[in-house]
Amino acid sequence: MPTSERVLAAEMIRTMALSTQTRGEVVSEFRRDDKDTGSPEVQIAMLTAKIKHLAAHLRDHKHDHHSRRGLIMMVGKRNRLLRYLARKDVNSYRELIGKLGLRK
Repeated sequence: MPTSERVLAAEMIRTMALSTQTRGEVVSEFRRDDKDTGSPEVQIAMLTAKIKHLAAHLRDHKHDHHSRRGLIMMVGKRNRLLRYLARKDVNSYRELIGKLGLRK
């Protein structure tokens, strides 16, 4: 692969990921306490941010089927986490989908 193609590929990867600042904002908004980064609420919020970012990318790049598969897998994982949260804590589930604006 020529150098220019490698640079372009690295740039695409960099723009596909969420920035550290965005990740920090999402975690700080949805965490349960100061050290929480892995609760279902944080995971769902992080997946939602990634899904929105990737959906915007796919609107411009309609033939990017590899990323589309990743999007579909993220949506499935978010749905599983939402079902888990609804089973375990209905009030937290309702509050979360209200904050995120999800239709459930």
